[in-house]
Amino acid sequence: MKTILLIEDDVVLRDCTVELLELSNYKVLKASNGKIGVKLAKQYVPDIIVCDIMMPELDGYGVLKALSKDKTTKYIPFIFLSAKTEFNDVRKGMNLGADDYISKPFAIKDLIDAIESRLAKVAILQELATNENDSKEDMEHEIKTLNDLKNFFDDNGTVFTFNKDDVIYREGDHANFIYLINKGAVKCHQIQEQGKELVTALYKEDDLFGYTSFTKNIPHQETVTAIEDVELTGVSTIEFNKILNNNHKLALELMQLLSEDLISTKSQLLEKAYASVNKKTAATILKFVEKINKKPEDPIKISRTDLANVAGIATETLIRALAEFKKDGIITTEGRNIKVVDIEKLKNIN
Repeated sequence: MKTILLIEDDVVLRDCTVELLELSNYKVLKASNGKIGVKLAKQYVPDIIVCDIMMPELDGYGVLKALSKDKTTKYIPFIFLSAKTEFNDVRKGMNLGADDYISKPFAIKDLIDAIESRLAKVAILQELATNENDSKEDMEHEIKTLNDLKNFFDDNGTVFTFNKDDVIYREGDHANFIYLINKGAVKCHQIQEQGKELVTALYKEDDLFGYTSFTKNIPHQETVTAIEDVELTGVSTIEFNKILNNNHKLALELMQLLSEDLISTKSQLLEKAYASVNKKTAATILKFVEKINKKPEDPIKISRTDLANVAGIATETLIRALAEFKKDGIITTEGRNIKVVDIEKLKNIN
């Protein structure tokens, strides 16, 4: 019989849920606040934890953080249970490492389905761990290249969708997933002390992003935002690192990709430092053409602010450069859209 720890401060909801879970053949431990919940989790190490967010003494986020720091409880599946259904609250919980999120009011069947799904996943992972040697051989056979890795993402990853301008994760968030872009494009950026945004990278369809470290569990060092509607597939950082550990050829190929990214970043920094305003503007437009457009002649739907941040110049300066390009017949503009008319001339701007 599996043991569930239910942490919920609402007495009526807690007792009703306990009764229904027990009728479904679960052993249930109950706690009326977060502090008691943490104590019971460390004492009994349940098979799964269902926890409210808004509670006295210690909220659900605090419970998850406390248990994540203890080696005996950090891998227990964790489901948030709360009336807070706003997307930011869901994302915060998942960024902290929660496995699922059930909103109130809920049907007991939905809760049980979520519990059974998470317990099944744990059982499968344990079974795979038991056959680790066979799994390593299979992985060596199946995942040898970046293309194999991307196929693994497609077959085994979790799909996420974000609208344009949605934040995918923020600087300081827990690094839970490595992402593959199925559709759309994103920007990586940091906010400087003066409040100015610095765009550090752009990623398009079929690009991987989100790796902070392959040896340490450290938070994200930058914020990532969708610059158009995006669909991502995520694989957990734990699973991703296992794949690299078991596939050295793939690890070398990924190192080469990161090396190319680093060279590109250095080139961008040199360009920002020494190139003319027009050259910076032209290079930035070309970069967005490469990252966003299926065809070079398609219009770029991007804000002037984003263009300026990537170019490393003031928005007003960029607007003046765009006006010159338009006058010279290199681009046309309509609202926020920029269409490249003469891409060769744009490439040759100094």
